[in-house]
Amino acid sequence: MAEVNSNKKQKNTEKEMSFWDHLEELRWHIVRSVAVVLILAIVAFINRNIIFDIIVLAPKDSNFITNRFLCLVAEWINLPALCIDNLSLEIINIKMSGQFMTHMYISMIAGVIVGFPYVIYEIWSFIRPALLTKEKKYSGGAVFVSSLLFIIGVLFSYFLIVPLTVNFLGTYQVSDFVANQVSLSSYISTVVSVTFAVGLVFELPIFVYFLTKVGLVSPAFLKRNRKYMLVILLSISAIITPPDVFSQVLVCIPLMGLYELSIGISNRIHKKRELEMEV
Repeated sequence: MAEVNSNKKQKNTEKEMSFWDHLEELRWHIVRSVAVVLILAIVAFINRNIIFDIIVLAPKDSNFITNRFLCLVAEWINLPALCIDNLSLEIINIKMSGQFMTHMYISMIAGVIVGFPYVIYEIWSFIRPALLTKEKKYSGGAVFVSSLLFIIGVLFSYFLIVPLTVNFLGTYQVSDFVANQVSLSSYISTVVSVTFAVGLVFELPIFVYFLTKVGLVSPAFLKRNRKYMLVILLSISAIITPPDVFSQVLVCIPLMGLYELSIGISNRIHKKRELEMEV
């Protein structure tokens, strides 16, 4: 009874807010999100050496942690081809404003990645008043889980997909007479696109959770279309990774794992809905 009264009060409060009130509320959520991203971007811009030398440009060197680990594994299983010990790309800049614009671009990307949890929190804060008490209870951890999945996706991509991508594309030659001199913009776009895209794709369980909540998908539907989803995920992997099968498979494996996790989440939500309908 108390929950019903609470929901009625919540609905009355929502009715009191006009369309323009909601728009004003949304505007301030956006302003705060942008402000946090800009502040973090400024911090990243100031710490140029850390952002570029230690983070962005690190995967191109043989002493990067992933490359050294692969060499240890290669020695352990006696597979020398797995070791990346001669990777030394020459990154060049061919535009007058290239380095400055790249510095600005990477600073903004760093601000977005680091500030992603706060942006999700602001989105949640805007949506939260429209939810019922029970819905708030069940989806209260959405901010933490979505942020965690994004960060795991970014780290997975940076420490595994990016160095393998850089090694494959940076050392690939159509002829010994053609040397690789990679432009700064090309290197940066490859690293950023792969890292950011994989981070977003790792949000799949959250996406499935909300689709199940609104009744658009069911666990039976997800299980029945598993083979089609495999084709879709392979296609997504092909888009966000370089054109080599190894990288595509490396991305697709965790995505299929996330899909199976999504089926479990969908099944749990579906059972709760059925129990509520029976009551």
